[in-house]
Amino acid sequence: MGLFDNAVPGGNVAKPLMIALGALLVGKMLSGKSADQTDQAQSPAPAPSPSGTATSADGGLLGGLGGLLDRLKDAGHGNTADSWVGTGQNRPIQANDLGNALGPQVIREIAQRTGLNEQDLLKQLSAALPGIVDQLTPNGQVPQQHQVASIFSKFAS
Repeated sequence: MGLFDNAVPGGNVAKPLMIALGALLVGKMLSGKSADQTDQAQSPAPAPSPSGTATSADGGLLGGLGGLLDRLKDAGHGNTADSWVGTGQNRPIQANDLGNALGPQVIREIAQRTGLNEQDLLKQLSAALPGIVDQLTPNGQVPQQHQVASIFSKFAS
């Protein structure tokens, strides 16, 4: 699948994993909206609610890549998340730690969208996210939401 092939162990991003990543980062893309419609909706994504869910119009379940990184930082995994964005070695994250950071409701919703069970989903996401975030932030900067949506729209077909 192009850009993400080198980001994921084994070099293959399976469709369920792309659906999961899209649900986290660019939810509108996976709900029948075109990339053009996604690009038009560039308003700031709302912050996740205390209950753990926030489906923003264009930022997926957590308000996009920035929301995902914030959620990891809030859960005590800031150094790990920063390593993915920075230019050095990507630190791993354990599946349980990722699950705790994302919250059970988000994991449940993504599992339903992908058809994966929650443990398999977390295992795949914890293996893939460090490389995916690293690929999305090549200069150590988090891209704007419409840029992330544009990248993912290439894989939605």
